[in-house]
Amino acid sequence: MNIDDLSPVAISEELGGRLKQARLNGDLTQAKVAELAGVTRKAVLNAEKGKVQLEVFIAIMQALNLAGQLNKFLPKQDISPIQLSKLQGKKRQRASGQRKSKDEGAPEW
Repeated sequence: MNIDDLSPVAISEELGGRLKQARLNGDLTQAKVAELAGVTRKAVLNAEKGKVQLEVFIAIMQALNLAGQLNKFLPKQDISPIQLSKLQGKKRQRASGQRKSKDEGAPEW
């Protein structure tokens, strides 16, 4: 299966199916995973269908001891050399000294 060819809904359903299989492989009930994750059993059921909030998804992954897989799921992105050079090219043009209040800097006549 090429995940690039799937719709967002199909990818969500695929991830939900993988969560379910991980739960079954661990011989855990939905109720037990819900207890471990601190969510409701219905939240686990919905996650297994691919309909879940990100925080609940992560909590379930933690309950299944799969949180380490998140680095493979979405690796940390390093700054690209192009972005780094753009950031380095912006040098400070002027100092930002303290602003004087209206009364301090105004000449007295």
